[in-house]
Amino acid sequence: MTLRVIGAGLGRTGTLSLKHALERLLGGPCYHMMELFGRPDDVAVWHAAVRGEAVDWPELFADYRACVDWPGASFWPELARAFPDALVVLSVRDPESWWQSASETIFPRIRELPAEAPPPFHAWHAMVGELFATRFPADLLDAGSSIAAFEAHNARVRREVPASRLLEFRAADGWGPLCEGLDLPVPDEPYPRANTREEFLDRAASRAGGRS
Repeated sequence: MTLRVIGAGLGRTGTLSLKHALERLLGGPCYHMMELFGRPDDVAVWHAAVRGEAVDWPELFADYRACVDWPGASFWPELARAFPDALVVLSVRDPESWWQSASETIFPRIRELPAEAPPPFHAWHAMVGELFATRFPADLLDAGSSIAAFEAHNARVRREVPASRLLEFRAADGWGPLCEGLDLPVPDEPYPRANTREEFLDRAASRAGGRS
């Protein structure tokens, strides 16, 4: 397999719903931050990428048809070069709404690792901390700083990805734009809705306590 979609949109822009949608459309798995919890060996690969070391992207994504969310979204330039035929999907959201969601879900877990977190999370936390320091340089406690970094990320994607290859997407758009961009029929079912704020917090609490 090879990637058909590279997700350049940052976490909390509907990326888990997008993962489910792409898996439905492409008939294969989509890589998402959640994959790391089932593939702990990948953490070292991403940490190497964060440090600027060479990564065999085709090997990492050998079993996948798409990639969305962090950490992949921070490496969209490298992935776009490695998979030149893939569609780049920039999932977006109102910046204020994005900040409110991210500040209540992702960012607290990046700033501080819960004391009860099991050992595998220590390597994950170190990788993600360095990822943000180098690829999303923002004060995660400050709305203005974080929103500025969010908007700068999106602006760079819009500026550097050719229009013929870029799809800017909001979850509210549903199946239509994705199916048009991928030249696929629209499924006769609702567009997925996953990973609400409440679901994220429940899942994070379960993982921090060492439960599956």
